[in-house]
Amino acid sequence: MHLDLEWIRAQFPALDRKIGGQPVIFFDGPGGTQVPKSTIDAIGNYLLQSNANAHGAFATSVQTDVLIRAARVAIADFLGCDRDEVAFGANMTTLTFALSRAIGRQLQPGDEIVVTRLDHEANVSPWQALEERGAVIRFVDVKVEDCTLDTSDLERQINERTRIVAVGYASNAVGTINDVATVVRLARAVGALVFIDAVHYAPHGAIDVGAIDCDFLACSAYKFFGPHVGILYGKREHLARLRPYKVRPAPEEVPSRWETGTQNHEGLAGLVAAIDYLSELGRRVSPAVESRRSALVAAMEAIRQYERELSKQLVSGLLQIPGLTLYGIADPDRFAWRTPTVAIRLAGHTPYAVAKALGDRGIFTWNGNFYARHLTERLGVEASGGLVRIGLVHYNHLEEIHYLLKVLKEISALATS
Repeated sequence: MHLDLEWIRAQFPALDRKIGGQPVIFFDGPGGTQVPKSTIDAIGNYLLQSNANAHGAFATSVQTDVLIRAARVAIADFLGCDRDEVAFGANMTTLTFALSRAIGRQLQPGDEIVVTRLDHEANVSPWQALEERGAVIRFVDVKVEDCTLDTSDLERQINERTRIVAVGYASNAVGTINDVATVVRLARAVGALVFIDAVHYAPHGAIDVGAIDCDFLACSAYKFFGPHVGILYGKREHLARLRPYKVRPAPEEVPSRWETGTQNHEGLAGLVAAIDYLSELGRRVSPAVESRRSALVAAMEAIRQYERELSKQLVSGLLQIPGLTLYGIADPDRFAWRTPTVAIRLAGHTPYAVAKALGDRGIFTWNGNFYARHLTERLGVEASGGLVRIGLVHYNHLEEIHYLLKVLKEISALATS
């Protein structure tokens, strides 16, 4: 499968930006990707032509109702589920807190919840909040040498008292892809529910919630080329059985009962456009596809293959830089288990200083803990500024990696001179 990078980059107006005559290199994708022009246009067109609240007896409100239904169908195609199994919200964090509160109503003191030290805090704090109801939180450790979950510890932590296992599909800090199929299998053996945070994984590979057989999965559109909209998938029976906190006049039917207050309708318009961009990419990669779901799977598979090649070039180059420490999977034979998100430190420089030096040269990266604080603490880097995170997506190209490596070598030389 071949990606037409020229066509792809032409869809993203932000990629034309320059700093000091140098084209900006957006390696900040894990914090939020750039968006195609079709997404920008869809948001503006909604505000111009259909801006109204839902469920009214007039034209723009009816158009908004149609948009909401279209957004459910689009995200259902993206996740591989039915449209009444997805709910929208402000962001993944807000939706996860809402779900944890609803689940907490059914927990008994001593019930256990398993979380991991690899996860973003949005998949830890909402579950820790249930300690006030007597829940016991168990942490799965990580292997420091490659930043992967300790599967032996995972098996130890899951037991007959486990009610929920909350795990990330992929680490937003170091790129590790978790074996979610094994997590589901272990949880099912003790009758526990599985919640998957797919925020970081979503722009890097196809998601099939039916094949995974998870109970819940959350992601955020602004991480896969859309606007700020949170998405929650839940098996229909769970969304109907659990009681969310909501206002009395709000609908009781699934999935609307999980959507607190007025939704971000213009954001939903942008979400549909972002998914349509990916499906168009899939049709270009595989013209014979017959459905949007098939087109999306084709697009994400092509993206996965392309990004794996970028990862090989990036990681091999980073490992040649004096004084550089790379955190995470470094063996190319294991890159099926990582996204093109890489965390580093450079001797003699704080992560902020490295990110600032890169940013001054038009290379946008992140520094800090990226809300994966349990991981940075476990790695022993939290107190000294955390990590530098370099995050690629499919609109990046090899020449950008070469320029990044050149600048990092210059920074490294300054530290050792």
